[in-house]
Amino acid sequence: MEIKREPIDPAGGGPHIDGDALRVRRLNSRQLLRGAEVEGPNAAAHLEGTDFERYVEERVLTTTLEKATAWARSNSFFPATFGLACCAIEMMSIVAARVDVARFGFEAFRASPRQADLLILSGRVSIKMAPVVRRIYDQMLEPKWAISMGACCSSMGVFNNYALVPSDKFMPIDVHVPGCPPRPEALMHGVLKLRKMVQDDPEMGWRERYEAIGTEEVLPGA
Repeated sequence: MEIKREPIDPAGGGPHIDGDALRVRRLNSRQLLRGAEVEGPNAAAHLEGTDFERYVEERVLTTTLEKATAWARSNSFFPATFGLACCAIEMMSIVAARVDVARFGFEAFRASPRQADLLILSGRVSIKMAPVVRRIYDQMLEPKWAISMGACCSSMGVFNNYALVPSDKFMPIDVHVPGCPPRPEALMHGVLKLRKMVQDDPEMGWRERYEAIGTEEVLPGA
């Protein structure tokens, strides 16, 4: 696009410009800045100087592919439909009207780990249940994340005995939500903290984050 400046005063050596034409151009520029439609294929050509720069700044957005991908991932978590103990009741409440997790695009709980990318460990984990939880996590999509919800899952809490195991002992945990049990608002705060982590770090492979390259489970004879 070419913008040409011409002096208005004929005595200055420039061509004579009609005042009515200048008024029309000014009104068209004002309509463009307000978002209104201006007739003609070259409507933006009516803008000049700072008005044209402002018009471009308000309508052009530049970013990188990594940031755009991270923004899309952080606003479309698919949690797994998975509960362990009493914290699961609080987890179910985040889809109700009070918290309404659908405002952030996280309400699509998936019944299959192959369609989920977020695992919320909502309750205590026993030694017998830990391999099952880890298998579900390994079957989830990449990139994937995990939230440890409640004191029992993070530090065994009031059930601190030989039968339980903290979740970060057998799988990577991205966010710990304290409480016994934590309120739905606390879990929602943890999900939003996870969203901020995803947006700040485009590299979302957990094996890279936790230096776990080479720890893949390989079936015999594969």
